[in-house]
Amino acid sequence: MTSLGNPFQCFTTLLVKKFFLISNLNLPHCNLRQLLLVLGSATSCEECLLIHPKCAWCSKEEFGSTKFITSRCDFVENLITNGCAGELETPKSSINIVENLPLSSKGSSLTLSDVTQIMPQKISLNLRPGDKTSFRVQVRQVEDYPVDLYYLMDLSLSMKDDLDNIRNLGTKLAEEMRKLTSNFRLGFGSFVDKNISPFSYTAPRYQNNPCIGYKLFPHCVPSFGFRHLLSLTDKVDRFNEEVQKQKVSRNRDAPEGGFDAILQAAVCKEKIGWRKEASHLLVFTTDDVPHIALDGKLGGLVQPHDGQCHLNEANEYSASNQLDYPSLALLGEKLAENNIHLIFAVTKAHYILYKNFTALIPGTTVEILHQDSNNIIQLIVKAYNSIRSKVELTVWDNPEDVSLTFTATCQDGLLYPGLRKCEELQIGDTVSFEVSVEARSCPAGNTSHSFTIKPAGFRDTLEVEIAYSCTCGCMKQMEWNSSKCSGNGTYTCGLCECDSGYLGSKCECEEGESGNMYQNMCREAEGKPVCSGRGECSCNQCICYKSEFGRIYGLFCECNDFSCARYKGVLCSGHGDCHCGECKCHAGYIGDNCNCSTETNRCISNDSQMCSGRGNCVCGKCQCTEPGAFGETCEKCPTCPGACSTKRDCIECMLHNSGGLADNQTCPKHCKDEIITRVDVLKTDDQHSVLCVYPVNDCVMKFTYSELPSGKSNLTVLKKPECGSAPNALTILLAVVGIILLIGIVLLVVWKLLVTIHDRREFARFQSERSRARYEMASNPLYRKPISTHSLDFTFNKLSKSYNGTID
Repeated sequence: MTSLGNPFQCFTTLLVKKFFLISNLNLPHCNLRQLLLVLGSATSCEECLLIHPKCAWCSKEEFGSTKFITSRCDFVENLITNGCAGELETPKSSINIVENLPLSSKGSSLTLSDVTQIMPQKISLNLRPGDKTSFRVQVRQVEDYPVDLYYLMDLSLSMKDDLDNIRNLGTKLAEEMRKLTSNFRLGFGSFVDKNISPFSYTAPRYQNNPCIGYKLFPHCVPSFGFRHLLSLTDKVDRFNEEVQKQKVSRNRDAPEGGFDAILQAAVCKEKIGWRKEASHLLVFTTDDVPHIALDGKLGGLVQPHDGQCHLNEANEYSASNQLDYPSLALLGEKLAENNIHLIFAVTKAHYILYKNFTALIPGTTVEILHQDSNNIIQLIVKAYNSIRSKVELTVWDNPEDVSLTFTATCQDGLLYPGLRKCEELQIGDTVSFEVSVEARSCPAGNTSHSFTIKPAGFRDTLEVEIAYSCTCGCMKQMEWNSSKCSGNGTYTCGLCECDSGYLGSKCECEEGESGNMYQNMCREAEGKPVCSGRGECSCNQCICYKSEFGRIYGLFCECNDFSCARYKGVLCSGHGDCHCGECKCHAGYIGDNCNCSTETNRCISNDSQMCSGRGNCVCGKCQCTEPGAFGETCEKCPTCPGACSTKRDCIECMLHNSGGLADNQTCPKHCKDEIITRVDVLKTDDQHSVLCVYPVNDCVMKFTYSELPSGKSNLTVLKKPECGSAPNALTILLAVVGIILLIGIVLLVVWKLLVTIHDRREFARFQSERSRARYEMASNPLYRKPISTHSLDFTFNKLSKSYNGTID
């Protein structure tokens, strides 16, 4: 029987599904059948359709029995089993292909409006919430498809060398591109930055020449935001002429105003000259980073960009000093709207930054431009081939209540779930995508929706219209004041919707005091749910819901035979019957779930004791209480007192046919699990074995035993007992004498060592005292010289001269 799971979680989940119309809400704790069990049944056909896509509604008038309420909302097979064949409401999601023109193989050889690169072109879906449906989309990049390329160049001062190198770009580029398409047009535009501070030099002395004072290049034109110079044309000489006229300018900060130029080139379709039936390439060349949205606030521009075209009669961006720079999101939106592939041609120092931009702007590629733009032609051809080698689907206006998943099938024929892009394609290759569509809910008012699937950079689209199957067909046959409802209600889809003041399955009872009385008679006690929440009150009698898990019964539907305690998923452990939520155990079993046996036969050990005297018998199984005891009857216990004596009895019995077990002939019964092995030398270093010793005459017998995983005991026994011999008196005497002599010799050696150490210390002391007793022979302190000398200082005048001297 299936487990019910958590009824409260089921109940909460269904409430969310019903009242918030979330039809595909995950139900991790209960399946659909458990959900229906908790709530009984859906109250209407529409509610039933929202519960699960596999639910069906029975609109048959006479359905079910008078004693039980059979749910009208169930699986189709259950409803048919219950007698509702032919009157089922079970709508399915469906697809109708409205337009499905075949894919074209070439572009320029056909009328351009007839070129088809996506199939189908229009479909309509009818979706039932939660019922997923899918359709296949095929896309092909046709050969020789027209190309419009607009070259947008940074004319700030650092790009001067680049400008010199593209003077004849038009001719060379046209030659290379005509190898890829016979219908190629080229246009040209330039940009610098907003002509306001702090982005450009705005002081009066810089108005006409912002390069004043710049020694390397003292002359340049005033700064400008964006200037459209040449509309798309197949006359490449005009491109060369226009490039020859251009001069560089100078802005103040490092970033440029290129995003302003990209947006104007994308949205000013008429002035640029973009053709609807051509591939649109916008080549953006620069050697620095761009300004982005909110940078304009530094110059006082607080108005966000409106995404509109602002080219004046001179083809210059007129709102450069009024609007902020556009955001990446706005750029991506406008480029996608106009089917434009943006190619960033930037220097190596800024490649990583622009590479990150490509992740935010769909259909964008980035290539490394040399410092002097000498590789621009190879760069454009490489980028064009890269664009043409991949197909990526984009979705426009996807409704919030519709989820889409894609599975791509590329040229290798493998399926890639979750992928909507194929790469490494050749021109003319066809790829397909499996698109799965699922409605999560029903929109308000049952309105219809639509969305568009479009390959990035393509003009071709797939239009998808969506209608919702949220109503039942039986609702069109509503009967007001129907006799089926006692004339007091509306009959719809097999049920009566009673008018105000009436109740009952046939609207046969009146409300008011009598109605309250009917309801109270269906309550087990005041404050409790009507019919315990498991049935419906028909006037004054509960009609219980029918459940596939068992029977719901009782005067107030308060009882059932499936909500009792379980053991290992089995109701009442299979040893009892469920009565009104309580297990009635069979004879020999007790407990809340009847899993406890009262029999004790399995607890009797071989020695006829209960659990070998080492435990208690609980629910027919031994629970060992003696530390170290184990086994079905606690018969295994290596650490228990007396374990060795028990094993000894089996050894004597089985090897020597002696002992108490042999006498009463119970040896086979008690020793059936013992495996005895006899050895010459007994190993006693096994940590898992217990060593046992017992006396045999004047000898000792040793054995070890251990418990095996199989439940048997492994006994290892010496073949012969170990017997000791009488001591030898001569040997003992010699040993004693030897020990005495050894001790004497050791004492003499110690005495001699101590004496030697003492003598050496005394001699060292004598030598030290002798060295300190020597006399000083250099001088005698009592000796005086016979002659003494005295010095006297004097001064005298002789012939008016002064003399100083000393008289001895």
